[in-house]
Amino acid sequence: MLYTILKVAVVTVLAASLLEALVLSLRHGWRRYDWKAAGLSVTDFLVREYPLRWLLPLAFWTDAMGWFWQHRLLTLPLDHWTGWAACFVGQEFCYYGYHRAAHRVRWFWCTHAIHHSPNELNLSAAYRFGWTGRLTGSLLFFMLAPLFGMPPRIVLMLLSLNLLYQFWIHATWIPRLGPLEWVLNTPSAHRVHHASNLEYLDGNYGGVLIVFDRLFGTYIAERADVPCRYGLVTPLRSCNLLVIEFDQWRSLWRDLRSARSLREVVGYVLKPPGWRPDGHGETTEDLRRRAALTARMPAHPRPSASSAAARSSIAVPTDLNSVI
Repeated sequence: MLYTILKVAVVTVLAASLLEALVLSLRHGWRRYDWKAAGLSVTDFLVREYPLRWLLPLAFWTDAMGWFWQHRLLTLPLDHWTGWAACFVGQEFCYYGYHRAAHRVRWFWCTHAIHHSPNELNLSAAYRFGWTGRLTGSLLFFMLAPLFGMPPRIVLMLLSLNLLYQFWIHATWIPRLGPLEWVLNTPSAHRVHHASNLEYLDGNYGGVLIVFDRLFGTYIAERADVPCRYGLVTPLRSCNLLVIEFDQWRSLWRDLRSARSLREVVGYVLKPPGWRPDGHGETTEDLRRRAALTARMPAHPRPSASSAAARSSIAVPTDLNSVI
């Protein structure tokens, strides 16, 4: 049943993103919609879902989840709604942990940055995930779920539905949704997540629910006075799909080659994106610290009328010979 749902969902997702593109192009002009970026997202999706699905199967990770399931500490009652509710909340918690690490650990960011690379937010950006996710170990964050009584197949099913839910929230034309903003991940909350404004960085990691962001202090509300600017902090302008897919990995490799100690190697891999061993990096904390220092710097005082008059009374020679 899930396989059938996902097959129908693929067609629905692609058709819905195309419909949005057509409507936005008719409303704002064909040149205002980034058709190249949408095409790159479709290509990323098709390569990942077809050849790479066979070349990079999930068998290794699902077998590992099976081991935890065999050694589980308890079994949730899936013949009762409470068991399904616990599986849903547990999977959401695991997804929050994964998504937060995908932004705060450079190893995972190298893949996840591809999802944030479009400089416009629209429905086509929802399925640009990158090709290296299965190699980096993203499912590690879901390994403990079977240990606490969640069957691996149920965890993977709920994860698939989680990602499917997030498709519609990649929209700029859906307004805030009132009280639902307190519980659900909405288009408004996800616009903030995709924004590269300093005020919005590293927030709103939830999948279906936004409650864990509120519990752990990572929720950031969309502000009317700060329009979202989408894309990476340093925008990626290339339309070369290979550059989009591997630019972050190339940058990591360059930093690793320059590392002078094991500590620096570990830092480049596991510290937040932008970390530098000299402390002068471009992490979110570094950027906000510098912005705060700049804001606290006193402005240069304007010269008073008396000092301006005094300067104007000084004769300034204009002939070089008179100076000599």
